[in-house]
Amino acid sequence: MNELVKSLPPPTLPGLHLTCLDSGTYKGWLFKWTNYLKGYQRRWFVLSNGLLSYYRTQAEMAHTCRGTIPLATTHIEVGDTCHLVLTSRGRSYHMKATSEGECQRWVTALQQAKASSSLLMHHSDDSGDEGPVPQEYRALTQGVLKTLASKLDDLSTCNELIGKHGAALQRSLSELEELRGSSESSDKVKAVNERATLFRITSNAMINACRDFLDVAESQSRRWQKTLQYEREQRHHLEETIEQLAKQHNSLERAWKENPTSYTGVERPQEGDASDENDDAEFFDAMEDSRAFITVTTGSIQHKRSGSNQSMMSGRMSNDWTHNENDTSGTNHIQLRRTRRSRIPDKPNYSLNLWSIMKNCIGKDLSKIPMPVNFNEPLSMLQRLTEDLEYSELLDRAARCDSSLEQMCLVAAFSVSSYSTTVHRTAKPFNPLLGETHELDRLEEYGYRSISEQVSHHPPAAAHHVTSQRGWTLWQHITIDSKFRGKYISVMPLGNIHLHFHSSGNHYVWSKVTSTVHNIIVGKLWIDQSGDIDVVNNTTKDTCRLKFSPYSYFSRDVPRKVTGVVEDREGTANYILSGTWDDKMESAKIVDSSQGCGGSEGKQKTVYQTLQPKLLWKKYPLPDNAENMHYFSSLALTLNEQEDGIAPTDSRLRPDQRLMEAGVWDEANIQKQRLEECQRLERKKREAQANQALEEGQDIEGYQPLWFEKRVEHSGESTYIYRGGYWEAKDRQDWSICPDIF
Repeated sequence: MNELVKSLPPPTLPGLHLTCLDSGTYKGWLFKWTNYLKGYQRRWFVLSNGLLSYYRTQAEMAHTCRGTIPLATTHIEVGDTCHLVLTSRGRSYHMKATSEGECQRWVTALQQAKASSSLLMHHSDDSGDEGPVPQEYRALTQGVLKTLASKLDDLSTCNELIGKHGAALQRSLSELEELRGSSESSDKVKAVNERATLFRITSNAMINACRDFLDVAESQSRRWQKTLQYEREQRHHLEETIEQLAKQHNSLERAWKENPTSYTGVERPQEGDASDENDDAEFFDAMEDSRAFITVTTGSIQHKRSGSNQSMMSGRMSNDWTHNENDTSGTNHIQLRRTRRSRIPDKPNYSLNLWSIMKNCIGKDLSKIPMPVNFNEPLSMLQRLTEDLEYSELLDRAARCDSSLEQMCLVAAFSVSSYSTTVHRTAKPFNPLLGETHELDRLEEYGYRSISEQVSHHPPAAAHHVTSQRGWTLWQHITIDSKFRGKYISVMPLGNIHLHFHSSGNHYVWSKVTSTVHNIIVGKLWIDQSGDIDVVNNTTKDTCRLKFSPYSYFSRDVPRKVTGVVEDREGTANYILSGTWDDKMESAKIVDSSQGCGGSEGKQKTVYQTLQPKLLWKKYPLPDNAENMHYFSSLALTLNEQEDGIAPTDSRLRPDQRLMEAGVWDEANIQKQRLEECQRLERKKREAQANQALEEGQDIEGYQPLWFEKRVEHSGESTYIYRGGYWEAKDRQDWSICPDIF
């Protein structure tokens, strides 16, 4: 096949071409779907010996293969607009060409390679040979195809002869009928006998050719059936193995929580070191002036410590944290705290097949799909937003910082800490009703007040405002976009979080990363966070990019790893941040930097030399019996606690959520359906009023939230800002403007 280079549609994209070499190897560029942050990325594909391998660049072929797809058991599907999908071993690979012709050439090459590798696999099953060379299986394939083709030619020839001799025999019979009783009849009878003999011979040849063709087809069919049965057994065995592993994991996890001292010799994966590079760390003493060498490549950070004992370092960093926390007023606040609840009723053990419900929801927005409370946790999305304040003391400490760069480190750690409560929380929070609110008054304990409101239903959007007496204000407007992709659920929060420090005037802005719940079909549900967070100080122009590394079974990195670099307005790196989103974050001050050797794809590495890292944030331990209380943190346990004087629209008063927390799930489902139906009727009523106003030529005013108003920021961003009045209404106990939504 000749090399083809096609013109590309705008905007400019790298050219794609498929090249066939003499050895039967195909090479060329395709766009491969990576994730929802990066979309389709150009990859170099190589098709050889029934295997489709891909690389980031052609140079990577010498050392790093990004993935290999065996075509013998791969399903090839052609989609719309130059798309093709390869499904192998339960995983789908989405690829895109630049033209229909290019796509068709790839499909043809893939199908030919699949057919060849399938025949090779059948041949191996029958003969016992494990690794025939390419020439052998190509000869085998060509031999089978030539045999079938020759049999088809025989069938075609026999068919023509049968038609020819049959017509001649019919004519002879007609002539014999006309000459009955004449002297020529004996000659005609002889001719008829000859033609009948030819017809019989041709018919027998046709039957034999059909039998030969059928034998060849049946022999191949038996091999296909054998392979199919083998694949079915392998798939069944794999599902049983995965299910057994999930059960064993649950048992081990439960046993560890019941008696952790019995497992002191085993490190937990998320807290252990997954790299061989630190195997010899125990031979070095912790030095006060020992330094770390950090290699930063675009998109990744490699952290190498020179001589540090991890346990001794952790103790020293904990002391650093204690010495830096100089707020002596905390003791007085602790003494004034009211007693809050520390447990809720245990979660009932209801069994429900998640796949039986979710299989009809692939590709849909989950906010528009009615779901039973069995998939929920007894908190609303408003309360989940409020959980971002679990570690508000980080902001209290940041408000006292004189250095904007040190303040940036604490703000970045706060942005990571909001995910620590989600590590075991795979259940879905309740979708708030339009106009639903949630308040959290912690002036006595932590010096802040929080109010949130559901400002839109489709798309679901919530506004949140927090004011602290300790020198900061936080607000956010988040729209949730959630999709079910078949094997996993993606939750993508859209919108920005704003943080303003009163004394310095520094204004920080950042967004959230994508949350993904895996193993929807089989295995234990688990959640992962992935993507980048850009924390920007709009006042000083300092920046910090945090990278949440997606979990990979084959990665040597610590699971749930987060890394980042704090830079000033000139782009100079000042701090390195590292840790995990479910445990802790550390910062290390950079004292020197130098250019290292070139990285992959020609990217230049920078080597940073740092001081010892200091602990910025450490996750609180979960309460006792948390595994039976939806894995709620200490703050989450109090979010649905009854309060006096709250607004009638508060999430604490939502009946279905309240019943679910009490363990009465059947009644909770009834109430949930009632509330959703009332909300649909209310929406139809507003739409009818809007249509009537439009017909009468009146101005149409959409739904207006009670406590927030829509504004346009200086950056052009449209967001909801707290308009005030909620806490004053609570002081007066005047909730007359609140609708009856429950």
